[in-house]
Amino acid sequence: MKPTVERVVSFSAPVHTAVAIVGGGACGLTAALTLSQLGVDCVVLERDALPTGSTALSSGFVPAASTQAQQVQGISDSAALFAQDIQAKAHGRASPVLVEAYSRAIGPAMDALGQHHGVPWQVLDTFLYPGHSVHRMHAVPEKTGAGLMMRLHNAAEAAGVVVLTEAQVSVLYVTPSDQILGLGFVRPDGQLEQLSCDAVLLACNGFGGNTSLVRTLLPEMADALYAGHTGNDGSAIAWGQQLGAQLADLGGYQGHGSWAVPQGALISWALMMEGAVQINAQGQRFHDETQGYSEAAVHVLAQQGGTAWNVFDNTLLTFAQEFPDFCDAQATGAVHSFSDVASLAQHIGCAEDALRQTLASVQEGLEPTTGRHFKRSLMAPFHAIRVTGALFHTQGGLDINAQCQVLRPDGTCLPNLLAAGGAARGVSGDAVWGYLSGNGLLSAIAGGYIAAHTAAHSAPLTATQT
Repeated sequence: MKPTVERVVSFSAPVHTAVAIVGGGACGLTAALTLSQLGVDCVVLERDALPTGSTALSSGFVPAASTQAQQVQGISDSAALFAQDIQAKAHGRASPVLVEAYSRAIGPAMDALGQHHGVPWQVLDTFLYPGHSVHRMHAVPEKTGAGLMMRLHNAAEAAGVVVLTEAQVSVLYVTPSDQILGLGFVRPDGQLEQLSCDAVLLACNGFGGNTSLVRTLLPEMADALYAGHTGNDGSAIAWGQQLGAQLADLGGYQGHGSWAVPQGALISWALMMEGAVQINAQGQRFHDETQGYSEAAVHVLAQQGGTAWNVFDNTLLTFAQEFPDFCDAQATGAVHSFSDVASLAQHIGCAEDALRQTLASVQEGLEPTTGRHFKRSLMAPFHAIRVTGALFHTQGGLDINAQCQVLRPDGTCLPNLLAAGGAARGVSGDAVWGYLSGNGLLSAIAGGYIAAHTAAHSAPLTATQT
């Protein structure tokens, strides 16, 4: 269904709401919960039968600074340090305005979800994800993206938030001066229904599921497996282009170099950070695994057959089994175990001598070939998971300011259109290596929180300079 903009002089619909939120993922539900707390009515329109989105397919880990959960666990952090880490990973190419806005907003957003809506956060403090200076990755007790979505959905129901499921937005009704008056959405019976509103928040999607856009904008991932949500069809970009909006960072995306095949399961990169390695068909390592899982997707895809093996030992197996997603993957047969190097080499199909030499170089200290620092050696028995590189979600989209208002090329704002999460540019710059672990959920939750405050204090929203 092609997203369209219909120009109208006036518009009326049977139902009116202050804010119409397109998309019921982490971004949309965070915005709705925030608006509920601020006393502003809203309607969330979700295309699926149950709100899931990209969040449910992720690990569900959210980076945030200066939160109450960190304080409880004695972790010292600051928005300034978080912003520094984000820009360091992006080589200074992330939007400075959004980096500052999101790094400052994410702490209050997480605390609000905990205090007002009962979302129980805990900080994962047994390992550091790539690029983070301190322990700031937050998770719900389930430690999964599906668990996070369940918590947000339950909170929305408890707060009385109106969530219309199986409601795919297809048209925005807009005046000649770009004021959005309402939207149209299609239900399962094929009928078009309409809703009028004071403002629209696009919290819907990126473009990872749009094969044509991926081939054009992300050619290095054109043939990669897509492990994201099928709803990421680029609708937000299509609407933005019709409205004359500015687009930004379209070359940015989150890949992942640890997608188990053929099981189709995400294997936590925490394994790599704690000492696991990736081995190719020649029995060799081919990159510094601790640089990040996003750029690792490109490295893995460059190997023979576009696959590699995650190799680890019993100590790391025990560690990995703390993550439910890993246990699920193990239950499907993703993990293969070997008593020695010879049997592991036979399974990979590489020369035993080459693999033995590679594993011998994994020892405490600096490994000079890739520049990785290891904490210890790997000890038999060994375990291995066959993986490929995958595209998860895109990081480019509608250009927005610090208030999540959508911008035109001249820097002015579209009157009452907001965007956040996958619909908008993120804080990863314009390349795969700019993605700091958790940037997607950072943009979703911080962006949803900011957009809600903008909508609540701008009724009606007016065109302003950035």
